Amino acid sequence: MEDLFERTILIVDDEEINRILLGTIIQSEYKVIYAQNGKEALEKIHSYGSAISLVLLDLLMPVMDGSEVLKTLNQEGLITEIPVIVLTSEKSSEIQSLKLGAADFLTKPYDSPEVILARIRHSIQLSEHSKIIHATEFDKLTRLYSPEFFFEYASLFDQRFKDKVMDALAINFTRFHLLNQLKGRPFGNEVLNAMADGLRKALLKIGGIAGRNEADSFYLYVPHQEDYDIILQKINESLSSLLKPSEIRLRLGVFSDSERKFPMIQRFDHAVQACNSLRNKTSTTSDIRLYDAKMAQKEVFDAHLLQDFESAIEEKQFKLNYQPKFNIKGDKPVLCCAEALVRWEHPELGFVRPDLFIPLFEENGLVTKLDRYVWEESARQIRRWKEELGKTIPVSVNVSRVDIVAPDMTDFIEKIVKENGLLPSEYHLEITESAYTSDQKHIIEVVENLRSLGHKIEMDDFGSGYSSLNMLTSMPIDVLKMDKAFIRNIQPGNKEMKLVELVLDIAKNLGVPVVAEGVETEEEYKMLKSAGCDIIQGYYFSKPISPNEFSRFV
Repeated sequence: MEDLFERTILIVDDEEINRILLGTIIQSEYKVIYAQNGKEALEKIHSYGSAISLVLLDLLMPVMDGSEVLKTLNQEGLITEIPVIVLTSEKSSEIQSLKLGAADFLTKPYDSPEVILARIRHSIQLSEHSKIIHATEFDKLTRLYSPEFFFEYASLFDQRFKDKVMDALAINFTRFHLLNQLKGRPFGNEVLNAMADGLRKALLKIGGIAGRNEADSFYLYVPHQEDYDIILQKINESLSSLLKPSEIRLRLGVFSDSERKFPMIQRFDHAVQACNSLRNKTSTTSDIRLYDAKMAQKEVFDAHLLQDFESAIEEKQFKLNYQPKFNIKGDKPVLCCAEALVRWEHPELGFVRPDLFIPLFEENGLVTKLDRYVWEESARQIRRWKEELGKTIPVSVNVSRVDIVAPDMTDFIEKIVKENGLLPSEYHLEITESAYTSDQKHIIEVVENLRSLGHKIEMDDFGSGYSSLNMLTSMPIDVLKMDKAFIRNIQPGNKEMKLVELVLDIAKNLGVPVVAEGVETEEEYKMLKSAGCDIIQGYYFSKPISPNEFSRFV
């Protein structure tokens, strides 16, 4: 196959006859340019740059000789970019030229044209292959190893040093995406480079290698240490010129496998798991977590849940409980609706708490399928209650930000509502406050469409997210659901109660009712009723109960 890339060769020789001789030999395969001395050669190299594939360089020349050219190319870092074949008749110069970075040499008088072309092709091929490898070996931003080469070198280390105990480390910057949003991507890149610089300094102390996995995630493979504070210390020092100490939040996960039981990638998966376990810590300082037996048990448990998810859906192991909501505006509380809450009755593990499987399914992309299962079961239950009890009990279901992104979400909800003969007003949708802040424009479009169909939209967990009051006025909602954290510790006149009253005032000005969830005591109930709360949900009236219990409850 014909080579599509034309390669340029620079011939540098002060004798015209030599230039012409070499040019005649190689011009059948390459484009040729010429220079009469070292100074002119450097000008051509700077002008053409990487368009020059190879330099044929005579050593003995006026103005600037070949050795000076090699030294300059070394100083400028160009010797690794453009291969140089030295032209010389002095054997003693060959070794010195190779030390200065020459790729090869041609001895005067020259060999046959076939030999010259073969040596030129070989040097160019080696250079081009080296560039390809170099381009993929290192991360372009931080100049640490790329993931592929990092794992390759870590595995080679294990092969050569079989008795050395090595640890897999994963490190990242907590909430790095917020840093990018607040200060811009160029600043974020500076932070990543500073982190890489700190890692290099730490490795000078403890040994090992480092690579950038993705974004703000870094891997290290190092000889086992009892204390890894040196790593955080060096990164903090490198970041000190960019960020205040209170802004630097690093998390480091460590997995030590002295017997090398696990494949290399799995060791780093364990380190990442240890690192991610620090994700929700509220501490403003950096922290280190070792992968331990408890984490190993959780990993096995999580794998079990993920493996059984599909069969759990098919066998309807996920059961829906319903927590009643009571309107407390009148003299007597009146049952007005309910919230559907999913539970898992696993055939082997027994009852699995939602806080154990829902975050897991969110991380692994299964939550949408689970949510749609809940939506379908809830719609069927509303229909059953209509048929059995002769009355409608509206039910609210949870909608995650992942659900809203799905293009067929509205069509899916329309379908299950129609299939069960329901009115959209009987089928409420709870969307968390934080979802509104992630992609506001798209979510508002979807929510307005659902409202136009007749669905009631409840903003769930209000107060736990970051919506501003100004933003709140533009959000299409029908109900404000106050996060249960607001209810805890309320007492007459204390600051928690004043915050509840503020939320109630906001809702009144917006013209929407407020649901208070997590109400457990009569004292809380009375304070909320006195303050003007509209609807209450919580153990004070009932825990979440099965559909049959709910029917008896009604």
